[in-house]
Amino acid sequence: MRVLVTGAAGFIGSHILETARDLGHEVRGYDSLTPAVHDGRPGYLPDDVELVVADVRDAAAVRQALAGVDVVCHQAALVGLGVDLADLPAYSDVNVTGTATLLTEMGRAGVGRLVLASSMVVYGEGAYDCARHGRVRPAPRAREDLLAGRFEPRCPRCGQDLQTATISEDAPLDPRNAYAASKLAQEHLAASWARLTDGRAIALRYHNVYGPRMPRDTPYSGVAAIFRSACENGVAPKVFEDGRQQRDFVHVTDVAQANLLAIGATGASGNGPAGSLRSFNVASGHPHTVGEMAEALAGEFGGGLVPYVTGEFRLGDVRHIMASPAAAEQNLGFRAQVPFARGVSEFARAELRASARVPATLG
Repeated sequence: MRVLVTGAAGFIGSHILETARDLGHEVRGYDSLTPAVHDGRPGYLPDDVELVVADVRDAAAVRQALAGVDVVCHQAALVGLGVDLADLPAYSDVNVTGTATLLTEMGRAGVGRLVLASSMVVYGEGAYDCARHGRVRPAPRAREDLLAGRFEPRCPRCGQDLQTATISEDAPLDPRNAYAASKLAQEHLAASWARLTDGRAIALRYHNVYGPRMPRDTPYSGVAAIFRSACENGVAPKVFEDGRQQRDFVHVTDVAQANLLAIGATGASGNGPAGSLRSFNVASGHPHTVGEMAEALAGEFGGGLVPYVTGEFRLGDVRHIMASPAAAEQNLGFRAQVPFARGVSEFARAELRASARVPATLG
């Protein structure tokens, strides 16, 4: 199978490209190699894989890259929450316009299969149950509550404490920052493309991905990379809020495998009708707190490092989000293979990518 991977030089995209090649697929990479992120072609990319160096918003370059392609695995995106209002145009331009350009050219080229990198952030907060009112959707947490150290969302109807639950793909979507809004827009565009072209599309909603080649400590890095950068510099990692916020940390090699399974599923008529988009959580199914990730990484470095719980917060962050991976297992045959302890131990010694100083197009 001939596969085009956009964002192929990035954290996740490079692992997908490598896995696809190792499984015998004919793979072509596509990446802008933005100078803020990459100093030329990364050494970890296989030498025998073609890499088209161009921006995903460049329609002519995309058109050429699609020649002879059977399926597109779209990873190119501006990642992270966004740190201020100045980031809004970039998220819209790179993630939304870039995806629209890619989909338009796929339609013109007759490429009818797509795997899209989506994200858990499209859900907003995770799933919560109230003892009186059942399943509820908390409103975004108020600044005054966060300043007072009241981090747990409360029932929007009675104000009482809530019980966390796992979130499934049929949950209402509630993006709460610029990045989240752009990822949901990508899903909507992919669904529209599928309807207009009779194509098949799968969106993979990644949860907290970690592993080799993560970018180093920047405002746009994942929390695991930020903690690791601190530890390797002999500094205790700083944990926001009270450290008890729950996430599902999933290893990047598992994410790459999920993508390869989804690539296969886009060609299977039994996995959803043509002209449709299906979305799946990509998660381990075993959540951990952010504090536990900090403690696990600090323990790997030794030296008496003890994570420091700061009570600080970022508006737009969600409190808990725990995923149900059942649909991905049932429909794609995906089950995460890397347990948390082993993954963190390997990650503590893994190669990270040099830090970026400004937001850029990443995989």
